[in-house]
Amino acid sequence: MFTNRYIFTYASIMVILVAAILSTASMVLKPYQEKNIKAEKIQGILISAEIEASRSDAEKLFDEYIVEELAVNKEGDVISIFKKGKLVKGDVRPFDLNLKEQLNLEKEAAKGKSDKQALFPLYIMNYNGKQIYVVPVRGMGLWGPIWGNVAFGSDFNTITGAKFDHKGETPGLGAEISTNWFGEEFKGKTIFNKEHQFVSIAVVKGGVANSNINLSHGVDAISGGTITSNGVTDMLKDCLKNYVQYIDKNVK
Repeated sequence: MFTNRYIFTYASIMVILVAAILSTASMVLKPYQEKNIKAEKIQGILISAEIEASRSDAEKLFDEYIVEELAVNKEGDVISIFKKGKLVKGDVRPFDLNLKEQLNLEKEAAKGKSDKQALFPLYIMNYNGKQIYVVPVRGMGLWGPIWGNVAFGSDFNTITGAKFDHKGETPGLGAEISTNWFGEEFKGKTIFNKEHQFVSIAVVKGGVANSNINLSHGVDAISGGTITSNGVTDMLKDCLKNYVQYIDKNVK
């Protein structure tokens, strides 16, 4: 029969040992995890511009096609520029910006709770002789965060590609936002109307053809995924509006 002291000592040693093993494993695996996260982020950017990339060649293709990374504020000012492998303006690489944190910072500033400006990453790409702007987006679906990247042509108005993903939307319903067919719906849509007013893109329940939304500014919602579809609508509007002033100042 073991004494209580023996059992307590044994249990304490096991807890410490397991904690040490898990901590060591976490430290050893962290560089690999960070590398995978970076590769996945790069893949999302490239796929939105219809450039297929595996995790092994994603970074090489990113360096080949991305000619500039910009960090812009809501006023359209370029705060940081990263090109040719080095930071040439500012003190933060746009790729390293955490969009979730920047969107939260924007909300805090709007409430007067922060005087720090939010910065938004913008990727300028040269692919097959064409200039492409890629913008990351992030929002909330039914069960958790949704995110993606939207690619625009040289007018920074016409969408040339889009790719979305999610953390936990319902399979067969809201989770359909990650499919290629959903992203294909956005190609050719525009975020400005003929008067150059920002209108974004709406994901319309019942079909855009049956609504009062202009066909140029809407796509069909996912059947049975209304809340996720509304989340995509809000995500696009909330994120893309932050680039309007930049477009007005810099894109002819």
